[in-house]
Amino acid sequence: MTATETKTGAATPGTKVMTLLEAITDAMRTEMRNDDRVCVFGEDVGKKGGVFGATMGLQDEFGEKRCFDTPLSECGIIGAGIGMAVYGMRPIAEIQFLDFIYPAFDQIVSEAAKMRYRSGGEYTCPMVIRSPYGGGIRGGHYHSQSSEAYFCHTPGLKVVIPSTPADAKGLLIASIRDEDPVMFLEPKRIYRHGKGEVPTGEHVVPLGKARVAREGSDVTVLCYGSMVPMCEQAADEAMQLGNRSVEVIDLRTLVPLDEQTVLASVKKTGRCVIVYEAPKTCGYGAELAALIAEKCIEYLEGPVVRVAGFDTPFPYTLEPLYMPDVKRVVAGIEKTFVW
Repeated sequence: MTATETKTGAATPGTKVMTLLEAITDAMRTEMRNDDRVCVFGEDVGKKGGVFGATMGLQDEFGEKRCFDTPLSECGIIGAGIGMAVYGMRPIAEIQFLDFIYPAFDQIVSEAAKMRYRSGGEYTCPMVIRSPYGGGIRGGHYHSQSSEAYFCHTPGLKVVIPSTPADAKGLLIASIRDEDPVMFLEPKRIYRHGKGEVPTGEHVVPLGKARVAREGSDVTVLCYGSMVPMCEQAADEAMQLGNRSVEVIDLRTLVPLDEQTVLASVKKTGRCVIVYEAPKTCGYGAELAALIAEKCIEYLEGPVVRVAGFDTPFPYTLEPLYMPDVKRVVAGIEKTFVW
């Protein structure tokens, strides 16, 4: 049972208990009912409901014109979505795994991301690109990559990563309504891991606003996606082992980043650990470390520590060693107290 569930397991009035995956489906269904410009397409998203079932039932309710299968062509999927968006629709393009998105990289970074800029604001590209990312399912190196930094580096794109069912729904609805292209990356490791209360009907979580997942006073842990619940466990462990009061910040959106919340937390605690499962070198955590060094180094009482994946392709049999875990995060927390 998660913190957002009731003791009986039943939802409070106006909410429904869902998994993160169910919340994503509910978000798409809600917006497709509210706005007939919204459509969903990708490989096997129709009758099959997608490789993880995220679009299950949408074609039955909305028909083949608004939820349809595409050829196995990521470039074609994204290119079609760009055209739809420019002509006034609100497309949601699904890429089965983030590992498969690279054939469409040029369409995303050279076309979708630059549409508003190159047209002087005459055109926008309001589309969402949904894709599961990261490890945790023993998918090996072609089904487990965390490539968010590539897209965070591209001006014109927004990058959103939820960690709770309620945020998954609220952030996805906000992304669908946004006037610019949004990379909505879904941590498949926690698709069905735990449940939480999700508001029924319309529910919007603004982009660019982080969530304080747990308050603390000794050290800040910055994280996102599937790393959030793991870091909360690490916070419990650090308190039990060393009486460390850990503040856990769920970034929610990497671009735009909620700098105010991040910096306020680090200034309060004086220490910072950054956790992400992508390779360590040039990962998104490096940008966070640079931000902290530039804007609040005088508040630091210890080194900024990154706990991340290793600079190797994602392994298959050694997945548990590659991905950050509670033990590595607790060790990272302790490093911030060594000056």
